[in-house]
Amino acid sequence: MDTQALRDKANTIRQHIIRQVYLAGSGHPGGSLSAADIATVLYFDHMNLDADDPANPERDRFVLSKGHASPLLYACLAEKGFFPTWQLDTFRKLGSPLQGHPSMRSLTGVEMSTGSLGQGFSAAVGMALAARLDDRRSRVYVLLGDGELQEGIVWEAAMASAHYKLDNLCAIVDFNGLQIDGKNDDVMRVAPVDQKFEAFGWHASVIDGHDIDAIRAGLLEAQNCKGRPTVLVANTVKGKGVSFMENEAGWHGKAPNREQAEQAMAELGGIL
Repeated sequence: MDTQALRDKANTIRQHIIRQVYLAGSGHPGGSLSAADIATVLYFDHMNLDADDPANPERDRFVLSKGHASPLLYACLAEKGFFPTWQLDTFRKLGSPLQGHPSMRSLTGVEMSTGSLGQGFSAAVGMALAARLDDRRSRVYVLLGDGELQEGIVWEAAMASAHYKLDNLCAIVDFNGLQIDGKNDDVMRVAPVDQKFEAFGWHASVIDGHDIDAIRAGLLEAQNCKGRPTVLVANTVKGKGVSFMENEAGWHGKAPNREQAEQAMAELGGIL
């Protein structure tokens, strides 16, 4: 897909996010919207993934370590053809496979059940190590929140990744500066993220997480980096694309009412 097509796809993903959270009356829109451009490039331009052959052992893996951003993952999977888009309307409904946090036992395309912060990253490290042991070409991509980096398990996984020289692993940090309790710097400062990963033996690159071409270039850089894993620190805006949600920590885990959802969809060029 060309750059404009990817921008349009990311906009569609954002519309799906708003509709899911609105209809459910709960969910996490802020961090889902901030990572929409990143996930769009991964799913529709970069990863080797086929909805018609979801169990192909050579497929690339994506792990949403910040599992609360499940509306983003579900929107991408639906647009990719893993299930019909109408099913997005069942998000968080009783009996729906689209649970509040992703479950690999409930929905094809979900590579790892996540929600306990930091554990998805550890699972991704195991997947990358297994791919190497099995001599597979598949790559593993894991998306983390910046607040998630406050979990100690993240740094254990980072240390192991560098020790085993997992150059088939790429971590992406959605660095929007906010978490559920406010600013990261007020809760527990995590910056400078790139320097910390470098100290653990990673290759690190800082990118604009809303620039499609910058994301593409960063992923290609990670793919070409040999002998160590790569982290892309993606500077993003919480709630990106919806004016009243942008840079507002209050929209980390809150659903819009009908008026707000209609405004959000209008700003994204859609209708509720």
